[in-house]
Amino acid sequence: MKKKVVDYKKLWELNPVWDVLTDEEKSWLDGRVEIVHYAKNELIHSEGDRPDRMWVLISGKVRIYKEGVGQRAQIIRLLKPYDFFGFRAVIAGDTYTSCASAFEPCEVYAIRGIDFKALLQENNTFCYKFVQALATDLAVAEIQTINLTQKHIRGRLADSLITMRKKYGYNEDGCTLALYISREDLANMSNMTTNNAIRTLSQFAQEGLVSVDGRKIKVLNEEELKHISRIG
Repeated sequence: MKKKVVDYKKLWELNPVWDVLTDEEKSWLDGRVEIVHYAKNELIHSEGDRPDRMWVLISGKVRIYKEGVGQRAQIIRLLKPYDFFGFRAVIAGDTYTSCASAFEPCEVYAIRGIDFKALLQENNTFCYKFVQALATDLAVAEIQTINLTQKHIRGRLADSLITMRKKYGYNEDGCTLALYISREDLANMSNMTTNNAIRTLSQFAQEGLVSVDGRKIKVLNEEELKHISRIG
């Protein structure tokens, strides 16, 4: 059940992309955006939906994924607070090519597609920022395609652990990943079966690279994980 929440920072305080808007544009946008809450695992948008809005994550974590063969999800991107998503389909006038759902309870700014496109057309600097974002996403997608199709299982799992560290960091202990992830989701990030994810993670634990406590993963040797990722 979605519900409005209040007392959050303005968009331009969350992400500098929005700070290039003029004061007039900021005031106009501020009166048109909606702040929406999503429960854990709640769907934000589905693959094939017609785009009517784009989003900026305020708090929580979001997964972007595609439904694969046998309804197995392939996680293609993890989002952290202040990231924006759903904008490609709005710009292209195309359907969403992936799904988005809440990894944990989260709040987002929901911006109507028509309003977003109006700002792109009126503010050249703002438009250029999103061209840069699209170019960055394309580069990341190309690298990920190579990693998921050409690396061995160990390299793919090491990549996923490093990605989680880069995206969400560690807890206060400096080594426990700040994303508590199921083995199924870890497998979906790494393009492997759940059994292979469990087995490979256990191997990493036996080698002293990580320690595992349920969904909590503690990284003990990040440099060796990076080495495994590099050699594939």
